[in-house]
Amino acid sequence: MKQRILVCGLTGLACALALAGHAMGAEPAPTLRELTLPDALRMALDQHPELRAARGRVAVAAGQADQAGVWSNPELELMADDWPVTGGHGFTDAKQTVGVAQVIPFPGKKGLDRQIGTTRVRLGEAELSRRHRELELEVKTAFCRALAAERFVEVAGELVRVAEASTLTARRRVAAGAATDQELLRAEIPLEQARAALAGFQRDRETARLALAGWLGLPNWENLQMAGRLAETANPGLLNADPTAWLADHPNLKAAQTRWEQAELEGRRARLDVYPDVKVSLGGGRLGDTGHSIVQLGFSVPLPVFDRARGRQREARAQAEVADAETEAEERQLRQSWNTASQRYRAAVEQAASYRDRILPKTSEALRLVQTGFEHGKFGFIDLLDTQRTAAEAQLAYHHKLLELNLAQVQLETLLTRNPGAAQRQEVSQPKTRE
Repeated sequence: MKQRILVCGLTGLACALALAGHAMGAEPAPTLRELTLPDALRMALDQHPELRAARGRVAVAAGQADQAGVWSNPELELMADDWPVTGGHGFTDAKQTVGVAQVIPFPGKKGLDRQIGTTRVRLGEAELSRRHRELELEVKTAFCRALAAERFVEVAGELVRVAEASTLTARRRVAAGAATDQELLRAEIPLEQARAALAGFQRDRETARLALAGWLGLPNWENLQMAGRLAETANPGLLNADPTAWLADHPNLKAAQTRWEQAELEGRRARLDVYPDVKVSLGGGRLGDTGHSIVQLGFSVPLPVFDRARGRQREARAQAEVADAETEAEERQLRQSWNTASQRYRAAVEQAASYRDRILPKTSEALRLVQTGFEHGKFGFIDLLDTQRTAAEAQLAYHHKLLELNLAQVQLETLLTRNPGAAQRQEVSQPKTRE
């Protein structure tokens, strides 16, 4: 008997040690890292490949602008003229010279080339700023949708728990003979609907998380937890903002205006193409076997007989007209985007305030009164289910309005942003500005 007790004790001790060792060897649960909106923007924008490519294009344009103002290199000329083919002493009798030739551009050409290069740098900077804004808008939108998805899951979970409690109450009433099976079915249907809605919101949450992870450059959503809340009230600065305060600084409009300046400069440059560049050569040497020293001076000028650059001039004028029309169209588009987003924002603010200040308090009070009345037998179970469903629908509708409010706010904030992510401008020269 004692041996059996001893064996059982040792076996229990061994099992306890094995369980303890398994617990000690188990991997700890991963720590979740909170993801705030500033963190998301930093992760998405710091090393985004599209922004790196845009910065590279700015650097390329700056290098081309520097190169555009440089004269071509002089040419070293080694010449032997009047070389006798028959008789004489061959190369010794030839006129031998060494010289340098240089193409001198017509005055104003290189300066305009340099200014045109500067406009290309500014176009690259505007494109960088535009893409930065677009990416910032996408990240903020994805972050808002992920936050809203988290809240939808929370609200749907609460609705499932309420429906489960109602179903349990119905079962107890049926078991006690105080209700019919029809009442139980009426309670089970909202429960199944709430569970299906919860499953749908959970799928939407995973979709929103993966979309945000994609903008952050992450392969999946691991060890991250959303931090923050959706804005519930209006931003007075957005409601009172004037489009004229930000319109001129918007990269889309600045790019259109820069294209107009570039077309004007290219038109001036095309009008100079008819004036040829002069090639000057200067050399020295000796005159055959006489030993006399000589100096040679030459000028070479292309004759503008066939190519008078009329096609390039006509092209430049057309490009200026196109750029002018695009500038006006871009300004109209930006104003329309602002007006549309402002209307959406004001409507969402008013609707969210209506739900927050009037609808939700009334539904909560109605639910409290019906619950109290149901406990005292003044209302039926069906009345309680209907009131709970109304309260649930109001909660979900309110959070949908909050999502609309935040999406419109993000769009307005993006329009108001002043040159985000603009590269350090590499000034080459000052181009002509439009009057």
